[in-house]
Amino acid sequence: MPALARVVAPLAGVIVAVALFAATRGLGGVARGEQLGPGFWPGLVLIGLGLASAAKLVENLRRAAPNDHAVARAGAAGLGGVRRGTLLLAIATIVLYVALTPWLGFPLVTVGFVAAFMMLAGARSPVAIGAAAVLGTVGLLYVFVKLVYLPLPKGDGAFETMTLALYRGLGIF
Repeated sequence: MPALARVVAPLAGVIVAVALFAATRGLGGVARGEQLGPGFWPGLVLIGLGLASAAKLVENLRRAAPNDHAVARAGAAGLGGVRRGTLLLAIATIVLYVALTPWLGFPLVTVGFVAAFMMLAGARSPVAIGAAAVLGTVGLLYVFVKLVYLPLPKGDGAFETMTLALYRGLGIF
C-alpha cells in the first residue's frame, strides 16, 4: 500500500472525530440533574474513534513501506485467512439481527446473535457459548436500560410481554 494511502484514512478518522465531537458539545446542556446528556455517548464514541484513528496513524507512519513482493503475497492470500463463506454468514447474521430485533425484542435476538457470532468465530463449547450469550445480553440490558435509560426494542405481542417479564425479573423495571 502506498505511503500516502496508509496515512489518509486514519488522518481522516481523526479529523472527522474532532469535527463531530465539537458538534456534540452543545448537547450537554440538555441533561437533567444527575442524568447523562444526549451528547455523552456520541462524544464518548467519537473520542474512541479519534484515539483509535490516531493510534492507527502512528502505527502506519512507524511501519516500513512493504516491498512489492510482500504486497503481492498479501494480495494472493485474499482476506487474510478469512473464508468468504464465513464472512457472508457473518454479514447475514448482522442483517438478520437488525431485521429481527424490532419484532422479537433486543434480549432474545441478542442472545442468538452473540451465540451465532461466537460459533462463526470458532467457539465450540456449548456451555461457554450459552454463558457468554446470556451473561453478555444481561450485562448489555443493565448498562443500556438501567444505567443509560436507553429504550431498547421490546418486541411485538408475546415477545414484548416476555421482555417486560425479563426486565422485572432482573430488577431493571
